[in-house]
Amino acid sequence: MFCGSHRTTSKLGALISIRTGKLNSNAAIEDGAYPFFTCSREVFRTGTYSFDCEAVLLAGNNAAGVYPLHYFSGKFDAYQRTYVLETLNAETLLNRYLYYALQPKLELLRSISTGAATKFLTLTILRDLEIHLPPVAEQRKIAAILSAYDGLIENNLRRIKILEEMAQNLYREWFVKFRFPGHGQARMIDSPCGKIPEKWALTPLGKIASLRKDKFDERLNAELPLLDLAKMRSRTLMVAETGTPAELTTSRILFQEDDILFGSIRPYLHKVALAPFQGVTNVSVLVLRPTAEFLRSFLAVLLSSEDTIRWADKHSTGTKMPVIKWEALASMLVPMPPPNLLNVFEASVQPMLQTVKTASSRNRNLRRTRDLLLPKLISGELDISELDIAVPEEQAA
Repeated sequence: MFCGSHRTTSKLGALISIRTGKLNSNAAIEDGAYPFFTCSREVFRTGTYSFDCEAVLLAGNNAAGVYPLHYFSGKFDAYQRTYVLETLNAETLLNRYLYYALQPKLELLRSISTGAATKFLTLTILRDLEIHLPPVAEQRKIAAILSAYDGLIENNLRRIKILEEMAQNLYREWFVKFRFPGHGQARMIDSPCGKIPEKWALTPLGKIASLRKDKFDERLNAELPLLDLAKMRSRTLMVAETGTPAELTTSRILFQEDDILFGSIRPYLHKVALAPFQGVTNVSVLVLRPTAEFLRSFLAVLLSSEDTIRWADKHSTGTKMPVIKWEALASMLVPMPPPNLLNVFEASVQPMLQTVKTASSRNRNLRRTRDLLLPKLISGELDISELDIAVPEEQAA
């Protein structure tokens, strides 16, 4: 019995067309013109497009059975194991509603997918999957409510990206190109890493950062948020999601607010986070803390820079699962400016990184609220049939 208007359930096979991409995962390029959807949570870029439509993108395989889901309208391309789902009749099912209706089904898909080492979603599984199907007018309202949350989240993500790029640009300008305030009066001298300003020194990373291995205590720390390698995002210092320590069976360690978490396994994945709270991680993440307060922003931006990631990748060991050990990372030489310049950098960048932390926290709260509403809206537990909800023009069309 639903509280809302009359609705039925229907199998996806009767409602949608299902296609797959054709590209290999190595088709991703950094500055591609089009989104490239793979079985990863992250959306990559590529130089081609094979689709120009409004669609829902669903990963078709994953080692853990976690299938990322995306909505997109426009030109894009897709990996050969990614499903491209489109409604057959917009008067029966809206693509945007389909995106939200599938989200409560992801755990079910995980439980019924096939395979051992790698889990797969088959066409049969997808076609037999049933979703709630309210009238299209109600689908539009549901999509409008949930899209409003997603819009706020996207705005925060854009702001975070701009602030992180500003911090990185300032770091490169001052500490890589050496165009810092007063650089015109600085004399350049030779060093093992090339020319550096005369009053600077090449310093091993281990002199400005310490590795923390504070042990997790089940009795004291069980309620702390978990931020392990799987939950860290690539190419951003922000923290988008957390879990609970009970999800881990490997060794767990603690981190404090403003520690820098550096993903040591496959460092080319570029997973570096600035901790916005005290929490728990595992030993595949290096927990690093600056040796002085005025080094905090400098260290965060340094560790998340492309140069550091390339260095870590080059000096990692292992082939299938390369790892950068702390002893190796600690030996990386860093051109260190005088403390007065570091203080100026800290004063400039710390507010940017604080805003990144604040915007990330807002997004986590928005996601939690949206995720609480979503199943209730889809199931009809929340009756919105009589609500006067403004629907964006693109959804009303």
